[in-house]
Amino acid sequence: MATPSREHLQEMVRGVGQRQVRLVSGSILFAYLVSHFVNHALGNISMDALAKGVYYHTAFWQFLPVTIVFYGACLVHTGLGLWALYQRREFRWKTIEPLQLVLGLSIPMLIIAHIVGIRLGQALYGHEKLYPQEFYLFFVASPVRLWTMLAVLVIAWVHGCIGLYFWLRMKAFFKWAAPLLLAAAVLIPTLAMLGVYQGGRTVMDEYRDPDWRRDNMTARQLGTNAQQEVLDRITGAMTIGYLGLLGIVLLARGARTLLERRGGMVSLSYGNGRTIRVPKGLSVLEASLRNNVPHASVCGGRARCSTCRIRIIGDCSALPAPSQREAFVLHRVGSDDPSIRLACQLRPNADLSFFQLFLPHTASASAQASNPTRIGQERYLVSLFVDMRGSTQLAEKRLPFDTVFIVNRFLGAVSQAVLESGGRPNQFVGDGMLALFGLTTSRPEACRQALHAAALIGTNIDELNQFLSHDLREPIRFGIGIHGGEVIVGDIGYRDHMVFTALGDAVNVAARLQDMTKSLACEAVISDEVRLTAGLADDVLPTQEVAIRGRNEPMAVRTVADTRVLLSLVSVERAAAA
Repeated sequence: MATPSREHLQEMVRGVGQRQVRLVSGSILFAYLVSHFVNHALGNISMDALAKGVYYHTAFWQFLPVTIVFYGACLVHTGLGLWALYQRREFRWKTIEPLQLVLGLSIPMLIIAHIVGIRLGQALYGHEKLYPQEFYLFFVASPVRLWTMLAVLVIAWVHGCIGLYFWLRMKAFFKWAAPLLLAAAVLIPTLAMLGVYQGGRTVMDEYRDPDWRRDNMTARQLGTNAQQEVLDRITGAMTIGYLGLLGIVLLARGARTLLERRGGMVSLSYGNGRTIRVPKGLSVLEASLRNNVPHASVCGGRARCSTCRIRIIGDCSALPAPSQREAFVLHRVGSDDPSIRLACQLRPNADLSFFQLFLPHTASASAQASNPTRIGQERYLVSLFVDMRGSTQLAEKRLPFDTVFIVNRFLGAVSQAVLESGGRPNQFVGDGMLALFGLTTSRPEACRQALHAAALIGTNIDELNQFLSHDLREPIRFGIGIHGGEVIVGDIGYRDHMVFTALGDAVNVAARLQDMTKSLACEAVISDEVRLTAGLADDVLPTQEVAIRGRNEPMAVRTVADTRVLLSLVSVERAAAA
């Protein structure tokens, strides 16, 4: 059996795509930027504080393994930025998205001179340009460069913050963390620029001292005129080279547009009578946006959500195969049907008919995400499915109103147990119910709440059986399935019939575990992942391996013959945690 860690690793590898590589490389660069800004902010204290800060800053970032990772991230992130410029066919998504791309592409051109002057000057000639020499350059020798440097600081910071916003906005903690992140996003660059200003003032005052100039304006620190000419030529060549790369990308975009027009057009039918004609090569989402057709997409077409999903009408065997990233996202939400595709990833090469699974007004890339919990977000939840056994036989021998009365009492007892445990009754399907845990709690607490709810369900149903003993030929029995994992939560439905619920593999697994209580002759089947996260000991419940439809490998589960025993187990664990 594969261990949970191995399964998780395999799942992560499947989900790695171009955007994930860009996110990792960008995070490395943003960490460097934060470190650099914090160092600048020390200028508000003194030049000595700046000198100490830069010592630790350079000691870390010039440590060889870190240096390799950093410059590798620089090259990868720049290359992916150029590729994004080439690949993107539609810029009318949101003003902030093309702004992020333009700012990111301008950064290399603006920092080439700084990199050559500092790092290459040190490597070629042994220059030791530190804060006194840089502040002399910006505030005394060439003040115009100060504005270029400040522009780089602002552009790089805004670009990084936009990227972090796109990454974090669908996370569960973003709602409460957003004010703190905004405060940091404003304070850090402000303090950095104030530190640069204070350091510059200090250098301007000290520049009048001949002894200071003798100690800080040597050829070893600033270089000779000949050396500076060489560095300027390198700077010019690298700038021209980078502009040339941008030109090549733009020419490639133009060439692709001509080839696509010659390659023909395809018709996209939306299932509501609307049909558009677009060139081959556009994704379905890009085609919708280009033709002003509303199309849901919470993540903005980054394949990080599934709200742009469409269902193909008719034969879908001739469509391009899903990419690794698209297949990963569809698998995560339990959509293994080949007719279900992501509109942001599917680029049809023939006429296509489909309909959208999410309404555009429910979740749109261009809509203001004022309530991310309602429009959809990815988060860890624990799903509890409970089903009443024998309801069909119950209905055969009773009047319809009597049957409804008993089923309602059963669902009322179950809902009471869920609410008392901190969960949320979510969906009622006949005589069954889905409950969600973890909407406002941590993972371990959500797992303990679900187990506590299962125990209370057993107690409540036992009391209900005693209350209805005069009317029941046999006691009410039930089955419970509990599993936790990453799901998509949001409003699902049509117009005025929207329901807040969860979609994903974890929900499907919980439902299948509930079905297994019949064959395993127990009241509850709990995934070992929930048992482990809740902190229960390994030997407290019987273990078993079961085959889950849709999974390649067996899954470890725990069977519970009488759910009431869970009450003491969870109480012990909560007391230990406290």
